Amino acid sequence: MLPAAAVVYFPWEINTGSLREGESSLKRPLSTQYASAQHKVVVHTLFVEPFDAIIGAQYMVLGEIENSEGGGVVVRARVLNCVDGVNLVLFQKAVNQQRSFFQERESKVTPPN
Repeated sequence: MLPAAAVVYFPWEINTGSLREGESSLKRPLSTQYASAQHKVVVHTLFVEPFDAIIGAQYMVLGEIENSEGGGVVVRARVLNCVDGVNLVLFQKAVNQQRSFFQERESKVTPPN
């Protein structure tokens, strides 16, 4: 049997707090602009070190979302790729189409009450 499909989140869909003083240098903030707002996500990079971020580059992070002690969330990166040149509008459309497909499939599988 195959594992469940992964859930894709965009940075503006994750509620995070800002990086606090004294946190490990393995927790790096990544940010993006969406709908005239700046969104920041804290990424724990222990499993993908050495990671030298390029300012202004676009990254795709695969990993688990965990609650942090300060009430925000941290993405524990398992894969971290630079995706400069990817058409983000097309990528977002593909993710939304995939979400619609999974929702439709889930509604067909779940028996009506």
